[in-house]
Amino acid sequence: MGEGHNYFERGNLDVFSGLGPCTSSPPCRLNLTSDGSGAHHGWYCNYVEVTTTGPHAGCAQQLFTVEQWLATDTSPYRLYALRDNCAASAAGKDETTELPTAGLI
Repeated sequence: MGEGHNYFERGNLDVFSGLGPCTSSPPCRLNLTSDGSGAHHGWYCNYVEVTTTGPHAGCAQQLFTVEQWLATDTSPYRLYALRDNCAASAAGKDETTELPTAGLI
């Protein structure tokens, strides 16, 4: 996102990037957590799409449907959303990978 972009604003599609260890398959688990800071800290997340690639590696994507508020003042009254697509991923592959969360946001 460009300089001056306001993240987590109504109607925005926010894009984040990060680095992590190379994996042999796309991530299959997601722990999306808000720190709850700031005024009007609650936010609604429709989905998270993770794209992985690396040197001499193809591109892989995993879609996590969230459809949940991350807030303490509206249902489900928590600042995190856990999604596990590993069973679905394993049905088509022998290996699954959990996405490292450190340093992504």
